[in-house]
Amino acid sequence: MSILEGIAVALGLANIVLLVRRSVWNYPFGIAMVSLYALIFFEARLYSDVLLQGFFLILNIYGWWHWHGTGQGQEVPVRWLSRQGRVVAVSMAIAASAGWGSMMARYTDAAAPHWDATVAMLSVLSQFLLAKRFIENWIGWVVVDVLAVGLYWSRGLHLTAGLYGVFLILSIVGLRQWMRARRA
Repeated sequence: MSILEGIAVALGLANIVLLVRRSVWNYPFGIAMVSLYALIFFEARLYSDVLLQGFFLILNIYGWWHWHGTGQGQEVPVRWLSRQGRVVAVSMAIAASAGWGSMMARYTDAAAPHWDATVAMLSVLSQFLLAKRFIENWIGWVVVDVLAVGLYWSRGLHLTAGLYGVFLILSIVGLRQWMRARRA
């Protein structure tokens, strides 16, 4: 699996670099990456992450369509959520993480059901915010990346843990770049 994981890591790096640059071309790399990670996470018994990859596939297709109207290579405009939108988003992520983690703990042999569920549910929120071009997506990804590094390392997915360490740095860069773009 390490060759497959290496390919997925390379696709992920290309995806995130293009996202930071607000390029619509991040999506083909994201689609390929999530397809490979569905297999990798199934082998590691991280079932919430397997399901998450299916969700990512759908949102990557949607995001590609949603962003495509900006033209080839053109940077997309970004915006902030409202205060109420932030409260709703965080509340939903907390409730979904608790509920999904409890369900995975009870009905599966998941390796880390609550930890995995939190990564998955925060990722769902962050990916949705990304597809809608909300700047807060990057804050979500920073939290996801911190949690994911430990989770994937604990499951022996060291390359993937390293990728999420790089994602963490790039998420901070993405947040700063998108904030600057919004001000401009």
